[in-house]
Amino acid sequence: MPGTVLAIGLLIPFAAADRLLGAAFGRDGLLLMGSSAALVIAYTVRFLAISAGSIEAGLARIPPSLEQAARSLGETAGGTLRRVHLPLLRPALTTSALLVFVDAMKELPATLLLRPLNFDTLATWLYAEAARGTYEEGAVAALAIVLAGLVPVILLARTRHKIGA
Repeated sequence: MPGTVLAIGLLIPFAAADRLLGAAFGRDGLLLMGSSAALVIAYTVRFLAISAGSIEAGLARIPPSLEQAARSLGETAGGTLRRVHLPLLRPALTTSALLVFVDAMKELPATLLLRPLNFDTLATWLYAEAARGTYEEGAVAALAIVLAGLVPVILLARTRHKIGA
């Protein structure tokens, strides 16, 4: 879902929550919408599909017989998760985290609409510098975004090479 659609879709529930919180605590203003919580909620909804897809693919690679063997040896569900699934899911979890990190670094529409005042990400800083016409100042943010995206790509390539995918 595009960040703009998500942000506008979240503005209405956030405004209603602000009214309820304002009535409950006797305060007016942007209690939820003007906080980092709104941004965290939007990022979670926006990037959940990316992480879920990677983790689902990792789970599909784990044979059910491993869980059955662990359970037949007396391991609890939590122990099976901790000793069987999580070690086997480590590459998928790493891939998921890196993909979400790269996408979150460049997310602009939801951040512009939901961010707290005086809170800038690299994407909003780059946008502000480009809007002012000071492209050389924005080049620093652009380079940081490129470098921040390049490091996870290198890590993903190494991880993929290690597991033989």
